[in-house]
Amino acid sequence: MGNETFTDQYRLGKAELRAANGILFLLLLPVPTSVGRKRKRKETKPRIQKYISSLGIKMSSANNSQTVIKCKAAVAWGPGEPLVMEEVEVDPPKEMEIRVKVVCTSICRSDVNQWENKAQADIFPRIFGHEASGIVESVGEGVTEFEVGDHILTVFIGECQNCRHCVSGKSNMCQKLGLERRGVMHTDQKTRFSVRGKPIYHYCAVSSFSEYTVVHSGCAVKIGRDVPLDKVCLLSCGVSAGLGAAWKVADITRGSSVVIFGLGTVGLSVAQGARLRGASKIIGVDTNPGKLEIGSAFGITDFINPETCSQPVQQAIKELTEGGADYSFECVGDTGVVTTALQSCCDGWGLTVTLGVPKSKPEVTAHYGLLLSGRTLKGSLFGGWRPKSDLPLLVDKYMNNEFELNKLVSHDMPFAIINQALDLMRENKCLRCVLHM
Repeated sequence: MGNETFTDQYRLGKAELRAANGILFLLLLPVPTSVGRKRKRKETKPRIQKYISSLGIKMSSANNSQTVIKCKAAVAWGPGEPLVMEEVEVDPPKEMEIRVKVVCTSICRSDVNQWENKAQADIFPRIFGHEASGIVESVGEGVTEFEVGDHILTVFIGECQNCRHCVSGKSNMCQKLGLERRGVMHTDQKTRFSVRGKPIYHYCAVSSFSEYTVVHSGCAVKIGRDVPLDKVCLLSCGVSAGLGAAWKVADITRGSSVVIFGLGTVGLSVAQGARLRGASKIIGVDTNPGKLEIGSAFGITDFINPETCSQPVQQAIKELTEGGADYSFECVGDTGVVTTALQSCCDGWGLTVTLGVPKSKPEVTAHYGLLLSGRTLKGSLFGGWRPKSDLPLLVDKYMNNEFELNKLVSHDMPFAIINQALDLMRENKCLRCVLHM
């Protein structure tokens, strides 16, 4: 490698990325306005077929989408075991499902945590991955929202738009398409993957570490074909979770003080959300001293390293904020940190939002006096966003350059070296690794 960094070695060249995005963008080349609707559809379809074929996507329709596809997928055969690139069979989409050609997928911390989780050893072999962008390859019976060739984001929680939670306007905890933990599809509790006749379990009903996957149509969001698929995949989970926690769950106010525990992709997204809301002090807490520099680019005004701090972190925060922060965010996935975050808030109105998913010790402990004094502890899943109702608006904000997304991609890597990408995440040497399929 010489003086090349790991990122330099595996980052796709700009020309190559332009070419990849150019192929996708050509799907949108406009037909002259003088062409009638019927003629436009007739002339455009062959062109779409041509360019999608160049990406390796097999075009089909609801009437002929019953073909099993063979493709490459990174299969986890056991907890923590290196992923194995296997040729898997992907079943056709069933009722209200779509089959997707995954274009890009990024690695989230929760992928790593669940891959290493020995408590669920009974649901292996498994295909992980949930932050992804792709193109609809075929649609199942009853699907009217999507057509072959549509560009989409996958989401790990769906929105059926009919259940009590969906119609309430108060929650994103869909009762029909909520977080799937058993490794199967929502509709029939079965899998759509197999290898050598053996079923392979899903992850979050997405499983994007595969060239093709099947998702429920309620767990996908249509996006414009001009949106760069190699960046927008981050909005499938981490970035949306952080921005939503700041904007939607906490609703940060101008001039307020904020403390963020954990400056990974989620924490940095909280930081820029706080900055865009006009927070006057944004304190970052992380054991990695390198997060000081990158944190400042996303709005961090003060930095605390618990390993070098001469006093308890919560005490240092109280001194910086004259009695405690208005808002604190736990983005680590550690219930002990949740307690510290709650202690770091001010009396009367201090709000703590927890976003992380703990690997162990799921119970939160806190003295009742912290709550009696007016503090609030609140959970946040996907930033409170309702996927179909809210995510398109977030994509529009990204396309209008209203928040930073591209700088959160620290590594662009080919799908074939996914295990090296997982190592980077485990060793805290990356923000987001985007895998190009």
